[in-house]
Amino acid sequence: MEFDVLIVGAGPAGLAAAIRLKQLSPDASVCVVEKGSEVGAHILSGAVLEPRALDELIPDWRDDPPGLATPASEDAFLYLTETKAYRLPTPPQMHNHGNYVVSLGNVCRWLGAKAEALGIEIYPGFAASETIIEEGVVKGVVAGVMGITREGEEGPNYQPGMELRARYTLFGEGCRGSLTKKLEALYNLREGVQPQTYGLGIKELWEIPKERHVPGKIWHTTGWPLTTDTYGGTWIYMLGENLVSIGMVVGLDYPNTWLSPFDEMQRFKTHPEIRKILEGGKRIAYGARALNEGGFQSIPKLVFPGGALIGDTAGFLNVPKIKGTHTAMKSGMLAAEALAEALKSEAASPVLDAYPEALKNSWVWSELQGVRNIRPGFAKWGFYGGMVNAALETYVFRGKAPWTLAHHADHRATRPAEQSPKIAYPKPDGKLTFDRLSSVFLSNTNHEEDQPAHLKLKDPSKWKGVNWDTYRSPESRYCPAGVYEAVGVEEGAPRLVINAQNCVHCKTCDIKDPTQNIDWCTPEGAGGPNYIGGM
Repeated sequence: MEFDVLIVGAGPAGLAAAIRLKQLSPDASVCVVEKGSEVGAHILSGAVLEPRALDELIPDWRDDPPGLATPASEDAFLYLTETKAYRLPTPPQMHNHGNYVVSLGNVCRWLGAKAEALGIEIYPGFAASETIIEEGVVKGVVAGVMGITREGEEGPNYQPGMELRARYTLFGEGCRGSLTKKLEALYNLREGVQPQTYGLGIKELWEIPKERHVPGKIWHTTGWPLTTDTYGGTWIYMLGENLVSIGMVVGLDYPNTWLSPFDEMQRFKTHPEIRKILEGGKRIAYGARALNEGGFQSIPKLVFPGGALIGDTAGFLNVPKIKGTHTAMKSGMLAAEALAEALKSEAASPVLDAYPEALKNSWVWSELQGVRNIRPGFAKWGFYGGMVNAALETYVFRGKAPWTLAHHADHRATRPAEQSPKIAYPKPDGKLTFDRLSSVFLSNTNHEEDQPAHLKLKDPSKWKGVNWDTYRSPESRYCPAGVYEAVGVEEGAPRLVINAQNCVHCKTCDIKDPTQNIDWCTPEGAGGPNYIGGM
């Protein structure tokens, strides 16, 4: 199948790009492929939406808003100790007047309907597993390969997949995209930029009694339960009539190999102020996803022959603002505007240079440039030094400091087990705190069992000598879905078991493994989580 433009990923960036392109070039043929079972199935975020890009794309969107979109109301920034909560001044980047608490999955479902109404073809359940490259130029992707057995042979339900070809292909795979990772290596897209750094976001959706629910209430916290050498924080967002989005982000440059982001999230809910909100409520959904935290200095080269990177696959998250949907959407819209011009001529260059130039002249660039030193300040100086640096950057230099702080690769930050203090986590009570497997059940995760494992060790021999002997199997703790288990420990013969069917596609293992030995590959389409409306 051939199109003018092919977009990989039906997230905010991909759908905004498709809609903007159709607005400018109604006759262009546009196709979007999405590995989730439906649009929104793999979308996970807090989320508070700054509507700046959406206002530009669909000015009258408030007349027919996405489901559960709730205007922001109360806004608070809290510092937690184990038993107390202290209100801090809310940094200007975190003011949410005019923003909306949303289910980002619902926003994408809503954008998908808008896109289809414009004549855009959207194919959910089609996982793009291979990029078509001919004479150095991206020509599209192979998507929809199904029926390969665990042994790598063609099974009775084998389907060879389809070649989806286009003049230009936009990659909007989200954080740590599997095809993007290969494109970055092939075209040296990360040459001359800082390493990307990441966080792991873990989210639960609760129903609480209406008398405790304040629509649009937004809390962010810092401090307990994380230690001062670990970057992170939590959120509580109230949307709809009785729903609460609660979650934690942990920077994946944390040093203690015994730390478990999942268990830190469970412990957070036992704080007296948080317990007050959730007690008597019911947890109805769970999910996890890695996110880019590198910001301005980690943005790779965005274009290459035949294609471009958009959205969080490139890394446009504004970390101090705790928002990235508006910047992701704007990047897709700017790419679409460059495409609309390129499609006017058959002789147009396969390299879409107008896109990065437009991005550098947009509000996205200035917004990210102004906060570039805040996240790396925490990595360099810890919690208290990072807070002082953030205040100086915000109130004194106002984003115009004459220097740019550097990042380091997250996987290099982990300390050996013998140098890391062990952490004792309380057992889950099944009412407020839970275990991994009951949590994964609420993500509606499913994979066809008779398929090649999509989580692979490049060198299986490294696990015992490095991951176990040095770090005591950190993957069994940083994975929020119980995919990795160290078994045979009591017998003195530890080995790794990979429960790939549990995978919620967060990509943390691909990022945090100490030797980068775990390779997350695309499973069959429609596999993975199926997040409900509200997530």
